[in-house]
Amino acid sequence: MKLKFLGATGTVTGSKYLIEHGNERVLIDCGLFQGGKRLRLRNWEKLPVDAKSITAVILTHAHIDHSGYLPRLVKDGFKGNIYSTPATRDLCKIMLPDCGHLMEEEARYANKRKYSKHKPALPLFTIDDAKSTLSQFHAVQYGEKFELGSGLSFNYSNAGHILGSAHVSISDGAKNIVFSGDIGRQEDEMMRVPEPPKHADYLLMESTYGNRAHPKSDAEEELAAIINRTIHRGGTIIVPAFAVGRAQLVLHYVSKLLKAGKISKFPIYLNSPMATNVTNVYCEHEYNHRLSKEECHEMCDVAQYVYSPEESKALNESPRPKLIISASGMATGGRVIHHIKAFGTNPKNTLLFAGFQAGGTRGEKIVSGAETVKIHGQEIPIRAEVCNLSHLSAHADQSELIDWAGGISNRPQKVFITHGEGDGSNTLKGLLEERLGWSCEVPEYLDEVDL
Repeated sequence: MKLKFLGATGTVTGSKYLIEHGNERVLIDCGLFQGGKRLRLRNWEKLPVDAKSITAVILTHAHIDHSGYLPRLVKDGFKGNIYSTPATRDLCKIMLPDCGHLMEEEARYANKRKYSKHKPALPLFTIDDAKSTLSQFHAVQYGEKFELGSGLSFNYSNAGHILGSAHVSISDGAKNIVFSGDIGRQEDEMMRVPEPPKHADYLLMESTYGNRAHPKSDAEEELAAIINRTIHRGGTIIVPAFAVGRAQLVLHYVSKLLKAGKISKFPIYLNSPMATNVTNVYCEHEYNHRLSKEECHEMCDVAQYVYSPEESKALNESPRPKLIISASGMATGGRVIHHIKAFGTNPKNTLLFAGFQAGGTRGEKIVSGAETVKIHGQEIPIRAEVCNLSHLSAHADQSELIDWAGGISNRPQKVFITHGEGDGSNTLKGLLEERLGWSCEVPEYLDEVDL
């Protein structure tokens, strides 16, 4: 087998790994690059492998940095099957067309306001491109061994990150290579505990939080305190949240806080059509999370759903204290950037982040204390209170990553540390070498190795 790194090297975005064996060219994950301009431009560059030559794609989960390039791959000629768990397939039915819609809207807005250098600005792919991609999905259950061809087979195990997330073990009959995908928390409020692989000859392991620990404080109590003090001063709380996972977790916590009387009843809005649809999917895949039927329905019912652009604009004009949950989680696009533009300039309001912020994103700049951020070509001052509840993250922290790796029964021949920014990947590499005695490497973009 040959392995080529087409993304998620030196960054937490753009996950793409190519396996070549016999007549098979299999892409594991097919994500969009996000963050700084240098990374985003890679989405527009010619893929380093001919899309027509790829025989299959295997997804670890539905997040856009792992699945969002699929419509472009299909547009460029990919004809093979896209394998995923059933929940990942159902989420991608929602997320990929929504992503295409956002790209069309951003191009339309750029052309209207004339802030793009491209004349005209075009979307990377359209809603129709995304919808045509969905016919190529093929669902594979956890634990099911699936034969690909040329002696290759793979199976999924639960990764505990989001609904349907998995790590993938691919075997040629003699050796196997495990792709961790994104690894979830050991004690997540919603998701089941991630399973370590039973055996791995080679391992590709994520390192998002490879250099840090999540706070030990109570996230539910902190959220209550943030809500109460913001509402007390007559402000609005804006939560940029990933439409899959974090939006649902915040809704679940708010539902619990209201039920316990720790916060007073006040207007709560879920302003993301995609997150609205995703929230309902949780009730259809109860085997994959810890919530009871009652908790799931309470999570779905706690917020008012905002569908139209007109309803979204009306929220910006309302002075009434409220909580608005809206995608995207790193404030890279979507309706939330209009909310940040409207509410971020007033110190009585709060911008509350609930997950990892990749370098170069608006979210990372705001959390790092930037006085202004650029939105739609304008520098917008940030005077609102800024909070980052990183312990709401769906990613395992440093100790949880090491515990997960330590559950593997053998010593892998080689471990490749990916899906992390410089210090995170290098710190995890050193710890795995020191504590487990493993041989580790931090690959670079377009590196290729023989396994």
